[in-house]
Amino acid sequence: MSAVDPGSRPDLCLRPRGVLRGAALTLVFAGVLATAAATGSLPRQEAASVKRAPQAAAHGTVDPADLSRAAAEAMADGKSGQQAAEEFVSRSGDRWGAVYGPAEFEEFEQALDGSYTGVGLSARKADSGRIEISRVQTGGPAALAGLRAGDRLVAVDGRDTAALSVSEVVSLLRGDGAPAGSTVALGIERGRSSWTQTLTRARLATDDVTVRRLDDGTVLIKVTAFTKGAGQRVRDAVRRAPAGAGVLLDLRGNAGGLVAEATVAASAFLDGGLVATYDVDGEQRALYAQSGGDTRRPVVALVDGGTMSAAELLTGALKDRGRAVTVGSRTFGKGSVQMPSTLPDGSVAELTVGHYRTPSGHGVDGLGITPDLVVSDTTGERAEKRARTVLSGLGGGS
Repeated sequence: MSAVDPGSRPDLCLRPRGVLRGAALTLVFAGVLATAAATGSLPRQEAASVKRAPQAAAHGTVDPADLSRAAAEAMADGKSGQQAAEEFVSRSGDRWGAVYGPAEFEEFEQALDGSYTGVGLSARKADSGRIEISRVQTGGPAALAGLRAGDRLVAVDGRDTAALSVSEVVSLLRGDGAPAGSTVALGIERGRSSWTQTLTRARLATDDVTVRRLDDGTVLIKVTAFTKGAGQRVRDAVRRAPAGAGVLLDLRGNAGGLVAEATVAASAFLDGGLVATYDVDGEQRALYAQSGGDTRRPVVALVDGGTMSAAELLTGALKDRGRAVTVGSRTFGKGSVQMPSTLPDGSVAELTVGHYRTPSGHGVDGLGITPDLVVSDTTGERAEKRARTVLSGLGGGS
């Protein structure tokens, strides 16, 4: 398999409407309670029935009962309960709190299960400032239409991409929850040729862990999201790596996902022990690695400002326990815990209930993790070359 190009973003997005809107869903704890094990998240609760511990007030979080009451009162007045809940959360100061419609939340849960609706391409900002296709997913609509990496994406549904960010282009490609079978028209340029290509969105499997062997023997493992099964794929990749080969773990642009999967990924490099501590409504808990990981192979973790949430949890565990040298720029700083609760109209509120810390007790939320070696430019090949140099010094490359 080939690695995802650094700095690119696929038209799978774990943040339905931008970083602040959806990042509340990028840290989903699994296995905390018995009923959570099957779903990979803290169990969804009816908002009116949730009671918060007194310590929770210190987090500045929302009482789900109050939120449910606000939504119910709006509905009684003939207004939108979801809109009322969104306004309530916006005023609350809960930075990561968010409210989702039933279909939107279902789409996110499906994405965490390893599937998404899109056209199967990744986009990035080229040196010219234009948006270009960086990767095409095999078997997806874009691949079947003959699109290639390097093609310039100049328009999406008639909108010029020149003034748009990559995230905005991704949102247009996905159609903000548009169903499989819907279409999107892309303006494409290749060399001196230009044309409009209409693609039909399809339900696609994610490709969140890619592995390739570099020319110096290094094993590059790129993880773009911690969806279901991602942690085990990291473990399998490490186990299959040739003896003595170093591992470059690329977590740049990883917006998070299932914390249980990040914990399994940590288990690839640790022989048991603490991965993180966290609190839920004031109750302290801990996450531990599985035993049997490879504790001798040299590892460098490559991170940037897009490394968030569960990816930061993994970064902190490997850094604090001396298992990896971290290279790149300071990570995003998303270290809070959210719990989903259902509102009277069927919408779902994700509300902050606590925060996690790295094994050494470092709080991540709002602070991020500063890598061992700070690299000013973490895009493209420059940061990767620095990381490979460090790995070589550890005995993991030629």
